[in-house]
Parts: sequence; C-alpha cells; structure tokens
Amino acid sequence: MTDGSPKRVLGIEGTAWAASAAIYDVDADDVTIETKAYMPDSGGIHPREAAEHMADNIPTVVERALTQAREQTDDDPPVDCVAFSRGPGLGPCLRIAGTAARSVAQRFDVPLVGVNHMVAHLEIGRHQSGFDSPVCLNASGANAHILGYRNGRYRVLGETMDTGAGNAIDKFTRHVGWSHPGGPKVEEAAVEGEYHELPYVVKGMDFSFSGIMSAAKDAYDNEVPVEDICHGLQETIFAMLTEVSERALSLTGSDELVLGGGVAQNARLREMLASMCEQRGAQFYAPDPRFLRDNAGMIAVLGAKMCAAGDTLAIEDSGIDSDFRPDEVSVTWRENRARRGAPNGQAAKPRDDESVDRHSSPGEEVTGAEATVSFEGSEVTKRRNPRAYRHAQLDERLRRERTRQEARLTSEARRAGVPTPLVRDVDVRESRLVFQHVGDADLREALTESNVRAVARHLATIHNAGFVHGDPTTRNVRVRTGQSDSDGDDGRPSVFLIDFGLGYYTGHPEDHAMDLHVLAQSLAGTADDAEQLQAAAEEAYRAVGDPAVLQRLREIEGRGRYQ
Repeated sequence: MTDGSPKRVLGIEGTAWAASAAIYDVDADDVTIETKAYMPDSGGIHPREAAEHMADNIPTVVERALTQAREQTDDDPPVDCVAFSRGPGLGPCLRIAGTAARSVAQRFDVPLVGVNHMVAHLEIGRHQSGFDSPVCLNASGANAHILGYRNGRYRVLGETMDTGAGNAIDKFTRHVGWSHPGGPKVEEAAVEGEYHELPYVVKGMDFSFSGIMSAAKDAYDNEVPVEDICHGLQETIFAMLTEVSERALSLTGSDELVLGGGVAQNARLREMLASMCEQRGAQFYAPDPRFLRDNAGMIAVLGAKMCAAGDTLAIEDSGIDSDFRPDEVSVTWRENRARRGAPNGQAAKPRDDESVDRHSSPGEEVTGAEATVSFEGSEVTKRRNPRAYRHAQLDERLRRERTRQEARLTSEARRAGVPTPLVRDVDVRESRLVFQHVGDADLREALTESNVRAVARHLATIHNAGFVHGDPTTRNVRVRTGQSDSDGDDGRPSVFLIDFGLGYYTGHPEDHAMDLHVLAQSLAGTADDAEQLQAAAEEAYRAVGDPAVLQRLREIEGRGRYQ
C-alpha cells in the first residue's frame, strides 16, 4: 500500500444471511466474491440459525478469498486492508463478521475499515456507473429507502414506514405457504396473473407496505387466484418505489438514479425504474445481480475508498452497530458538493427545466415529479401525465384521485386561512387543473428561516382544520422572494402551499407528524443548514399547532425504520 491507497482489499459481509468474503483488486477494478448463503428450512430468517450459519461459514469463505488473493500476487501479505460490514444487521451475525475482520487485520498488520452496509449498496452502483451524484433506491429484505448526497453525508429522503420491501413480500408468501425467499416465487407467479387492485400508500417520499400485505392475505383467503395477487403486489409495491424515486429526482434536481438491494434483482422493478428515467430524461443504473444481493464485493470496493481517505478504525474502536443508519456515516471518500457543479457549501442552481418563475414564457412547460406545468399569463395549467411505468388501471385511478383531491384540499386550505393559489378550472377525467400563478420561486430556491416558519404555521393551520398536505417538500411551496417575512410589505402573502394531491382528511397526530417528517426530509436533501431550519419550523409549529404532533414526530424519527 502506497500513500494510504490499498492495492488489494479483503471485504467481509455478515449482516444477516450471506456469509461472504471478497477480494478487490483496485488497479484492475476487479472483484472476486466467495459466498455461502443461509437458506432457512421454513419461514424467514431465524437470528440464531443465521448466526450459527455465519460462525460455520465465515472462516471458510475468508480463507477462500485469501487464496484468491495469493493467486493474484506474490506480495506478503496478500491484502493490505480489511473491510467489514459494521451494520446495520443482526447483532450476532455482525459480531462474527467483525471478529473475523479484526483477526485478519491483526494477522497481517493492515488497516481495518468498518463499512455501512446500506451505503455500500449505493456506492457500488455509483462506482460502476460512473455517475457523479445519483439518488439511490435501496430495496432489500429489511430495508427500503431513498438516499441522496448533500454536505458530506447521505441523507434519507424517503423511507418505509413499517417494514422492508423484501420482508413485506415474504410475509405474504409465508401466508401462502411458500418457502423462503418469497420474492423470486412472486415474480414467477406474477407472469401468469392479471392485475388485482391493492392499497397504494405514498406520503411524500415515504411509503407503507403493511396495508398492502393485509389486503393481499385477505384476497388469498377469499380465493382470489394467487397469480393475480402476485401480479398486483409487484405492480403496486414497485410502482410506489418508482414514484418516490421520481419524486426524489425532482426534489434534488438529480438526473441519475442507481438501484441497490436484493429486491432489486426483480426484473419488473428494474423495468419500471428504467421506464420512469427514460420518460423524464434521467439515467438509470442497476449493478450486476451479484452486487445487488448481500455480498462482500461492495464492502471491499467501498472499503478501498475509505482506506485511501484514511477512514480506518483502531481495533479497540471497531465494535459493530446493528442500528447503523446510513445518514450517520461521514462520507470522507468523495468531494463534498451540494450538487453537481455547485461549490462546496453553496446551494446548486436548478437546471433550466426546473426553474418556475413569474417570467416564464407563455406556453412554456416545466416537468415535475408526475405532472407537466404550463404558463399562460396569470394562470398555470397542471396536467398529470400518464406514467408509462405504472399499470394502466392503477395509473388512471391515481391520476384522477389526486387531481380531485388537489382541487378540493387547495380550496379548503384557502378557506382555513392558508395562502394557496385560486383553483380556476378542474377536469378530473383529463387529470387537468388550472390555477392562479403564485410566487416567483420554489421554497428550495429561497430557504430562509422566516419562509420555513411560515410553512410550519400553514401546516399547523390545515392540521387544525382536519387534513394534511401529504407532500410538503421544498418543491411544493411557492414564495415571493425579496420579502422579509411571511407577509409582504404590500400586505399580500409571501409563502403559498401548492400540490395537495397526496393530502387527505385526518385528525390523527401521527398523520400530522408525517407532514413535518416529510418537510424535514426535504430540508435535509436541499438545505445546507437543514437542522437549523427544522428547529425553526418546529418552533413555529408549536406556537400554532398541537404539541402532541411534535411528540409524535420525535417517535417517528426514533423508530429507525431505514436501518
């Protein structure tokens, strides 16, 4: 190893089911992987059995990988860095992998690196694709979340509100009586099925699978053909993941998406994501299947980058962390930029096709996450375009429901005293709305404490009126720039809520807290001082809203659903 940069890295993966070791030849950019998978006789992963599998097989795969390294070089030692999956995962499994890594590092007297398993899923896609700063969808058994990079960390832009994508599917297949893993069996059965409607739950860039699973089980018990249910499961779950991925691309302004996680091996999910990216002019990359399932190759590749950056561990500080969140990782191995082309610490200027201002030319169109907006004088016409990736029946239902709800709740918020655009025309059948043109910038181009405080007060007001916005991101707030507070010098409002398409009626503090959670996630993904802005938002909300909502927000943040 010269100048801190390793030539060959041993990676060890042991988060749950895969006892895996790999050698990464940095100069050749070549990875060899040795894996012994744990396959339970029935049901899902049993932690005790998984730990026993790890104890039995980690030493074997590690020695096989080291044999591969010795065949590649005459150097002694054959590797000059050891990287291991530090978390998240099952504690007993992680400890076995960590012990093995420490043992090899001490044996060869080489640096030790602790890798976050979920960040490794993202980084292997970024490494192989050559993308600069992509959004990443991680869809694995125990996890499902959207990550984006900003200010030296990967920020969680959206996450599952209950269970991971793979675990959700496995719950259904266990109910049916199919053996683990259930994902490939659902994929195979879905080919023979017809679409069966199931609940579709997206809140901003968060999503929930529990209602889908309950409905799927009920359908099976009511003798709906299992092939139809499997078809509906794929079309629903994967459409949700694709929708939130598109929303994340729109929020961050990125035009690059990478996929990670074991569920990503599903051909229909990859097809949907590729279709969505093609439709919006973005680039999509999915690594080879061997890098999608849990594997030591991605641990070794990221470990090499961390080692070269000096991000190593002392043996006494190398304990595992079963709750190791991806947004806790300090990203030391890449340039710290808010977005492509933006100097460090500065907000990136949006691309021309993202800018929405009062000077837009008549007839000009701007593409958002799911709609096209065109400008004509003082009016804005919004059309929810068909999404090619979604099943036609599901797509039509969502577009009509959201158009109807947006018109209703935009007007209702206005009646409650919240500044919103006037609704001038609605055509639900064509999924078309005509609004008054308000503001001259999105909130993400005018992220001040006073503007964020105004958003929080507006959210508290609609919560008190008995409904939620559903997607209060920095793209769905319009502001009049140049004003010092939420009301302009001329007495007119300066901060407007728009796009209520995901809103719904509810008086439950959990649902109200989810609005604040979505706002916080979007601040993390678009602001350099997100924590300060979020504190200001909570202070403003506390003055107007129910204190129980903020308490519930703390509970939501503490659940660690994306571990």
